[in-house]
Amino acid sequence: MGFKQYSSIQGALLDGTLSCVSVLSHFINEIHEHKNLNAFLEVFEEEALARAKQLDEKKANKGKLYGMIIALKDNICYKNHRVSASSKILENYISIYSATVVERLLQEDAIIIGRTNCDEFAMGSSNENSAYGNVLNALDIKKVPGGSSGGSAVAVQAGFCHVALGSDTGGSIRQPAAFCGVVGYKPSYGTVSRYGLIAYASSFDQIGPLSNSVSDARMVLEVISGKDDHDATMKKESISFAGASLNKKPKIAYFKDTIYNDAIEPEVRNNTLALIEKLKASGCEVEEVAFPYLDYLIPAYYVLSTAEASSNLARFDGVHYGYRSANATNMEEVYTKSRSEGFGKEVQNRIMLGTFVLSSGYYDAYFGKAQKLRKLLTNTIEGIFQNYDYIISPTSPTTAFEFDAKGDDPVAMYLADIFTVLANLTAVPAISIPLFKSAENQMPIGIQLMSKRYSDAQLLDFSEYLMQEFTS
Repeated sequence: MGFKQYSSIQGALLDGTLSCVSVLSHFINEIHEHKNLNAFLEVFEEEALARAKQLDEKKANKGKLYGMIIALKDNICYKNHRVSASSKILENYISIYSATVVERLLQEDAIIIGRTNCDEFAMGSSNENSAYGNVLNALDIKKVPGGSSGGSAVAVQAGFCHVALGSDTGGSIRQPAAFCGVVGYKPSYGTVSRYGLIAYASSFDQIGPLSNSVSDARMVLEVISGKDDHDATMKKESISFAGASLNKKPKIAYFKDTIYNDAIEPEVRNNTLALIEKLKASGCEVEEVAFPYLDYLIPAYYVLSTAEASSNLARFDGVHYGYRSANATNMEEVYTKSRSEGFGKEVQNRIMLGTFVLSSGYYDAYFGKAQKLRKLLTNTIEGIFQNYDYIISPTSPTTAFEFDAKGDDPVAMYLADIFTVLANLTAVPAISIPLFKSAENQMPIGIQLMSKRYSDAQLLDFSEYLMQEFTS
């Protein structure tokens, strides 16, 4: 019996024919055997085994996620456990509280197996920015796993857990999901609490699951979503992620420039076009829709997200908590040296960019214009969803690329998120599903679907249908 998909073994766990300890032990053994992938920064082995034994002794009132093994991205707080956002500046910091999502997982009898490596402060598209080394793609260790939730994606891909939580600021769940061949889901903004998530850009960040099936992702979303008094950005009324009545012949839009673009690898383009033709043959209406703003998505996203990051990361100053430079001789040096030594290069770049666009001389020229564009994009997307159920595109222009392939060209690295940032800019839900593989190198190709805000249940239903009908 395979253990990678929780929904396939849930019944056996609930009736006791399969023990939580045996499943957890299998995953722990896999982690030890594949340490070279560097997916985990820490495995809570003893604690997780103790919890698994307790759950095996539980005879009644078993939770919705009874025995599900879950990993946490290293920017999600878990009380009395280390959380560092994969940064030296938070090395050995121990959280004094748990994120709302963690509390809800534990209430439903899930088991937290460990914390996963990621790009520092969730800033990156390749997981090459961690202070604790690169995460390797289990399908080809010469290639990146995507980022920033690369460790969570590989933990699911390699069979180290059932589900891993990641955070998605501009594609940081969906892009690594595409590179690793797993499901990655970004919920509608305001449906899953951000309380206990170390913030990168607060108006963009969302916690979501990576899994081997849509059904596993849905089960987790049902548990972690819902109103939370700790997060003022939450939707007042909870939405359901449970299955809805599926329309198998929906209207689907696509943007010409997300397919016919010189930056897109031919196999990514061809598989996307083949899917569109299959959808048309199955009775779906699939139409090209004008969208003249593609070239503005990345600039707007990086102006706004780095502005928020420069503010959010100001708290890591060598005074309140975290790393403090031992070389400082006065107060000014405490700040400057602690931050210079504690933050990595990419984080420093984004803080500087964010500080620049918020400065008095450039605020209107950059930040103000980006805010106006965000509003325009939101209105445009809302208009499209008045006539269409979904927007389809590749998740990424390319399959997983090799390490250091884009290290000298930050713009090329940022463009890896060109199709994913739109969902964060406009607060809509989005998913990456692994429908295809490249014939050339057998690396996964992810397909992204977006739908209107708060229509998460329908998006999950249609994604599950596509995986059942069209997976190659």
